[in-house]
Amino acid sequence: MNNFLSNALDATVVPGFSKIGFAIRQRLGSWQPISGFDLSGKTVVITGPTSGLGEQVARQLAPTGANLVMVARNEEKCSRVISDITPLCTGNTPVFVRAEMGDLESVRSACEEMQQQFDRIDVLIHNAGALLNTRQLSRQGIEQTVASHVVGPFLMTSLLLPLLIGGRVVTVSSGGMYTCGLPAFGNGETLEMPANKYGGSKQYAIAKRAQVTLTEMWAKREPQTEFVSMHPGWADTPGVQESIPGFRKVTAPILRTASEGADTIAWLAVVNPLPGINGSFWSDREVRSVHKTQQSRKLDTDSNRQALWNYVENLTR
Repeated sequence: MNNFLSNALDATVVPGFSKIGFAIRQRLGSWQPISGFDLSGKTVVITGPTSGLGEQVARQLAPTGANLVMVARNEEKCSRVISDITPLCTGNTPVFVRAEMGDLESVRSACEEMQQQFDRIDVLIHNAGALLNTRQLSRQGIEQTVASHVVGPFLMTSLLLPLLIGGRVVTVSSGGMYTCGLPAFGNGETLEMPANKYGGSKQYAIAKRAQVTLTEMWAKREPQTEFVSMHPGWADTPGVQESIPGFRKVTAPILRTASEGADTIAWLAVVNPLPGINGSFWSDREVRSVHKTQQSRKLDTDSNRQALWNYVENLTR
């Protein structure tokens, strides 16, 4: 009955993605608080921890004993978060590592620093990114949304993979990815929308779809490491407030708090063993389907998947 109700909420989208769905599933599942898990001695890397979901994940993981590594582009903002959560920490004081996830040279530099500091990384959480309303390019000439959400995280995962054997990679996607499928690479499409067709929300959805597909592919290619992705539902974060204010205005009464949106991210970092298959997609501590439309299923072909992998891999070279 619990699964039936949860699936029904998910199928109707609005209740399932809102704070209503979160509250019902939390009660039905009798969820163990994140602070009740023990990550003593474990190293957890979080990208984008200076606000919103990332900050809340760091806050929730602080009492678990985890040694937190905070990967951010703004040291001042990150230092404020570290100062704020340090009294909650039962592990080492959080460490700052500088990286702009859309700048591949910055990602390489951050990975080199982490390789020098750590012999092992137990959890890598890909959370950094933003929804941009205008088309912008990264330092390497890649559309910025694709660079920061897809290519940068792909490169970081690749470089840190030797430290992640036996560990887990958690990628924060978005329910927005349900609105589109993979690009039709065989028809000349790519992850990057051209300037004359650019739309920030659609570009964001394409990037988020790519994240989920790549998670599934990583799981098959590197079975010694666990890969999961998730969507946080509709959460009231600074990114939502700044990038899609119209959406926030309409949905404000039912938006989740950032803490509620971050819960499954933190839970996927702490739960052991993983109660689902490698490569699975989650929301509210349950496995979800990666498709809601026939069109996205139709585009999810082996050839499109391989083209996606090749496209992203080539951009990291």
